[in-house]
Amino acid sequence: MKRLKNKFLSMELNTSTYTEMYDGSMTVSDPQEPWIKPWVENDPTYYYGDIGFRITATHKLAQDKPTVTVSIPCQRLGINAFNEGIADLCLRELKPYIDGLNSELYNRSRPDSENGKYYLHTPNGKILVRNTSYFAVCNQKDYEYGTGSSVLLLPPDTCPPCMCLNIMLQVQLPKNKLRKAMQMLCRDLPEAVESFVAGFDAEKMKKAQRVYEKQAKIRAWLKSSDYCAFVANGSILPRKKGTDLPTENAVPFKSTPTDEIELFGVRGMGIKKGVTVITGGGYSGKSTLLDAISAGIYNHVIGDGRELCITDESAVTISAEDGRSVKSVNISPFIKWLPNGDARDFSTECASGSTSQATNIMEAINTGAALLLIDEDRSATNFMIRDSLMKKLIEKEPITPFTDRVRELYQNLGVSTILVIGGSGEYLSVADKIYMMEDYMIRDVTDRAKELCLTYQAKEPESPAEWKSERVLYSEGFSSYPEGLGSERLSVSGMGFIIIGDEKIDVRGLHDIVSSRQLDVLGFMLRYLEISNNERVIDIHARVDKLYGEIEEKGVDLIYSSYFTTMGRFLDLPRKQELFALISRMRKITYLAK
Repeated sequence: MKRLKNKFLSMELNTSTYTEMYDGSMTVSDPQEPWIKPWVENDPTYYYGDIGFRITATHKLAQDKPTVTVSIPCQRLGINAFNEGIADLCLRELKPYIDGLNSELYNRSRPDSENGKYYLHTPNGKILVRNTSYFAVCNQKDYEYGTGSSVLLLPPDTCPPCMCLNIMLQVQLPKNKLRKAMQMLCRDLPEAVESFVAGFDAEKMKKAQRVYEKQAKIRAWLKSSDYCAFVANGSILPRKKGTDLPTENAVPFKSTPTDEIELFGVRGMGIKKGVTVITGGGYSGKSTLLDAISAGIYNHVIGDGRELCITDESAVTISAEDGRSVKSVNISPFIKWLPNGDARDFSTECASGSTSQATNIMEAINTGAALLLIDEDRSATNFMIRDSLMKKLIEKEPITPFTDRVRELYQNLGVSTILVIGGSGEYLSVADKIYMMEDYMIRDVTDRAKELCLTYQAKEPESPAEWKSERVLYSEGFSSYPEGLGSERLSVSGMGFIIIGDEKIDVRGLHDIVSSRQLDVLGFMLRYLEISNNERVIDIHARVDKLYGEIEEKGVDLIYSSYFTTMGRFLDLPRKQELFALISRMRKITYLAK
């Protein structure tokens, strides 16, 4: 930290730009080759022992709130498994140390800009790919300090690059208190990180690694099995009201005897592929179970209660979405005809409940979803069911209800469905499995339900549907630049909108977004796709696949831009399904059916 102290000491007392700190200039000499004249390098990474602190500007309006990426050699922590589960644990384990620093700075009578503050990402119970905690090979300090900002290079290969845990945070430096700012960055933060390293709980890490390995094994098993989800016995599914935390004294989940299986030493309920109905009275826990299955697309941390609720990673939660934009989607499997329109090439700026739900299903299928999750409470009634009396009364009905297609979806396309149904018995006749929830306890009532269906008059099967729905995206309107302006626009509204270029995209219907940081990433990813496009006809699937490949190689920060001052710096990676869904809701773009 000697170099950083020298930078602070060279600053003006009332500085607000901290240029010297971000510049990181140093005069380098090589004792091994003394005949070479010293040269200047710029490196804003400062070292406290073998721990690096890379300081970068967050954006132009936050020069006094730098982003600090701390790089800790993994050998210091005893880490030899480099996955997001361990990275997530380390982020959470650092939090008490940062909280301790903030408690010393806090003064309720003054704002953070005067007190100073450290900001560390506080995630919910999901384990996600993040830029706030990850593993990467990093350079090590390869010089010794000289005088001022001069350094002397060490012999080559003295300090080779090594795998490091990287944790990102932000630091609000106190206004007009240069010495206090220097203390925060040069002493307090490094000492807190060193204390974190010294107190790192190896046993807790090993426990987290064991759970992560079980999660990975169960996910891999699901991909090659006849099952689409697994819920471990003892899981705590209910959440505290308004939070993502488990409810205290909740009834632990217990599988039905007929569906209990054991996976890698864990017993629980396996839900088979096909059509599954979860029913029960009001407040019985049926929607809670579906929510846990939906949450199972991501891993969860120890203590969440749903650590071993594992679901097919491609699963998509489907609902009605009145008012959404639709561009050239084939909804003919569910809508036979439209007034003045073609159901095989459906477009609208304001979809109804039924047409939006049909669109959401078709788009999910065509972006790789192998499992649909549907709760009747969030669905269009006329899309979900139509009983025999209504069929007799209304003879001219364009809507083919989901009951008539749900089996075909599985049999012809291999797409399974899990439904929460409380008000319609029509799904009992088409389901492979029927579960009853009562006081958060689950029972297999398939046989009883099938008995009741014996008196049910079977419907005439619908003709097989044409499920193909291919579209071509054109570049017109696919831009982060508002029409007639020379600068980009990108922001995320707390009301559930991503604003980019001339678009205001409603994302409130994307139920599988699990953190606000994913919204920021979706905005950045869309902008990245737009500014890097130079084709008139865009193969959006290939472009999205390529982008995710680049992020896997280079990290989530690849898509970040400091130009947009209202966007968050901490980023959580969403799935491809959510990015495709975002693009599909754009109103200014042009999609044409193939």
